[in-house]
Amino acid sequence: MAARRDLVGLACLAAVVAVLPLLLPNRYFYDVAILAGINAIVCVGLNLLIGYAGQISLGHAGFFGLGAYASAILTGRYGWPAWGALVAGAAFVGVLAAAIGRPILRLKGHYLAMATLGMGIIISIVITTEDRITGGPDGMAVVPFHLFGWAPRNEEAWYWVVGAGLLASVALVLNLIASPIGRALRAIHGSEVAAEVMGVDAARYKLLVFVVSAVMAAVAGSIAAHYGGFITPAKVGFLHSIELVTMVIFGGMASTFGAVVGAVVLTVLPQFLTLLKDYELLVFGALLMGTIVFMPRGLVPSIAALVRRGRA
Repeated sequence: MAARRDLVGLACLAAVVAVLPLLLPNRYFYDVAILAGINAIVCVGLNLLIGYAGQISLGHAGFFGLGAYASAILTGRYGWPAWGALVAGAAFVGVLAAAIGRPILRLKGHYLAMATLGMGIIISIVITTEDRITGGPDGMAVVPFHLFGWAPRNEEAWYWVVGAGLLASVALVLNLIASPIGRALRAIHGSEVAAEVMGVDAARYKLLVFVVSAVMAAVAGSIAAHYGGFITPAKVGFLHSIELVTMVIFGGMASTFGAVVGAVVLTVLPQFLTLLKDYELLVFGALLMGTIVFMPRGLVPSIAALVRRGRA
């Protein structure tokens, strides 16, 4: 039943990605859809760590920024092909996450949150201060993306690139959750001590999911850098990490499609709230508070529970 629901959900997501361009009237809406898709890729991986493994991370924007700057530096200064820079950046972030995650993931609760926060701040400071390499606060330009002679020239082409990346990310995570690894993560989230008593290597699985989520953030960062054509340290900062965690919690932890919905809603909603001018932040905060108070499990799990209750 769970596998069937995942397959239906993936098919529905693919249908939405395929049909949505018919409803987008201009390039601005394409741009918003692309940004929502990039955020969704990061949140799907982050939800593995927070929602399924129960490990908080307040520094994932650092991995996002490292992937972006790896693509910018390798393509712009060393002449690497864009796809090679993307792979190299993801590999570098994976190795870095494995090295950092081994000591950090021994911590729990607030201590883990503070450690990941410090990690993100260190990455942000390094990127901002090493201006000879990264351009410093002014940022740096990014070479256009090319793949064996093909390059996405406009927002419509980039939409399909990001849409394909999102579907691949969701399919990967759904398969991971349905595997023994996913069952081990849920056991760790429920009780790490009980999971270890049953033979689950908690440290190994927590490190694995930390690396996977970091690599997904790095890939999304590379895509964002090539799409925007310019990268600044703003996307590496603490506030971006908080935005990503908020998207996961808003959509629903331990729900892959909830992470997608949370990322899309919290990316699109501020664009419409600009019509309220001075009351934009007030209404946005009230909506977040109302959702958390009345739907504490998140948007998608709460709505799904209401639907099941209505059928019963």
